[in-house]
Amino acid sequence: MLTDARGWAIATAGLCSFLDLYATQSLLPLFTRTFGATPAAVSLTVSATTLAIALVAPFVGLLADFVGRKRIIVGALVLLIVPTLLIAFATSLEQVVALRFVQGLLLPPVFAVTVVYIGDEWPTAEVPAVTGVYMAGSALGGFLGRFLSGIASDLWGWHSAFLLLAGITAAAAAVVALFLPRERSFVRARGLASALAGIAGLFRLKHLLATFMVGFAVLFAFVAGFTYVNFYLAAPPFNFSPSALGSIFVVYLLGVVVSPLAGHAIARFGRRKVVATAFCLWAIALLVTLAPSLVAVIGGLALLAASGFTAQICATSYLAAAAREARAAAVGLYVTCYYVGGSAGGVVPAAAWHFFGWPGVIAVIIIVLALAGLGVARYWREAI
Repeated sequence: MLTDARGWAIATAGLCSFLDLYATQSLLPLFTRTFGATPAAVSLTVSATTLAIALVAPFVGLLADFVGRKRIIVGALVLLIVPTLLIAFATSLEQVVALRFVQGLLLPPVFAVTVVYIGDEWPTAEVPAVTGVYMAGSALGGFLGRFLSGIASDLWGWHSAFLLLAGITAAAAAVVALFLPRERSFVRARGLASALAGIAGLFRLKHLLATFMVGFAVLFAFVAGFTYVNFYLAAPPFNFSPSALGSIFVVYLLGVVVSPLAGHAIARFGRRKVVATAFCLWAIALLVTLAPSLVAVIGGLALLAASGFTAQICATSYLAAAAREARAAAVGLYVTCYYVGGSAGGVVPAAAWHFFGWPGVIAVIIIVLALAGLGVARYWREAI
């Protein structure tokens, strides 16, 4: 799919979807020293962005059903340059948090509407493969945002990190504007009442509700796993340092390789089989990390990342094909469930960690994945 300009434009949009999202994670210790703030306070530079995404995502779909697809995607990318650039000149933590919130408002128009565009403009049989290209770009963006921010901050100071990210975003906006064709299959919503009725109708479709459950479970499991494994690895027998803990995100690069392969696997075996396999491998990966071996833990985390990206491709490609009406709104609701799941993943396993440690967290994650898997088995229609 990367053999034509459209494929590169989709991959570039995917990269920008996650380039800025978690970019401050590698800067949190630096922010505590720079601003004299607590870890809880500087963590708002991440949670403010995800909160904004969850709040605005359902309404982005409504807007896209009236305005169109490419116009929303390109416009959001261009506007995203502004808060990213302004963070480079921020002088207080409060300013950084406020601008990170603005960034969050502008991210759903990129990734939610890009998924809708894929569902509109490609034949149903090709949607999984194109979604795989998009997710590969997202995986690369998620890694680069964290990695480049840390490198630039070490070399030139943290302000330079956001100058660099703003420059990449500007270049990406130009690529998408030039090479992503105007939509040809877009049908404008007939009116606000009709659009709202379409959104209400989504809640009566059990196969879409099951898909929203998968979105919730995927980011819940990702956040829970990659949050609490840090505490596990920081304790004996591993005793990881902060820099070593940061390096575990290299496993995200597997998403660049796995995502296109997952798209082809879906086309051959069907989404239900592939997502069931991904959830089973996810559970196995978590259990592998219980071995008192660093090789086993890193291998388990790598398999976890690969399983997560595969499950996400299954869900987003299914949604793009299954949401016949109010497709943009359906994707917006999926994004909201996805990030609500991520927020829950950081909080819900806390009690399990307190009483049972890493094995307790693993048990909670497996339960959530199993519930989502049951929803898929019961309600997904393989013909889609």
